[in-house]
Amino acid sequence: MRFSGPLKENYMFRRLYNRGTSAANSHLVLYVRRNGLGKNRVGITVSGKLGKAVERNLIRRRLREIYRTNEDRFEAGWDLVVVARTRAMTAEFSKLQRAYLSLAGKLNVLKQEESNNG
Repeated sequence: MRFSGPLKENYMFRRLYNRGTSAANSHLVLYVRRNGLGKNRVGITVSGKLGKAVERNLIRRRLREIYRTNEDRFEAGWDLVVVARTRAMTAEFSKLQRAYLSLAGKLNVLKQEESNNG
């Protein structure tokens, strides 16, 4: 991730849950909030209820890859937290990518020309 960094601290996640804007679909929930930095910070949450560690790590890797390959489509200066739902565990990669990008578009995190076209 060239223009982004990880969101690791618990207080940062809580801040987004409490004061951020969110959107959801059947696969994911996306929380966003401006961070005042010139880069994005991304956090991924997968509940222990969704499966064993191997399965949770697989969905984390998939979500990280979706962001990495579409990083240039996102505006800079946002904190993002992606929460995986049960359906994300069995979803095809392409469906998961569409779900991720549609939520980002709803929350106006994508660059302007992207959100108008997609």
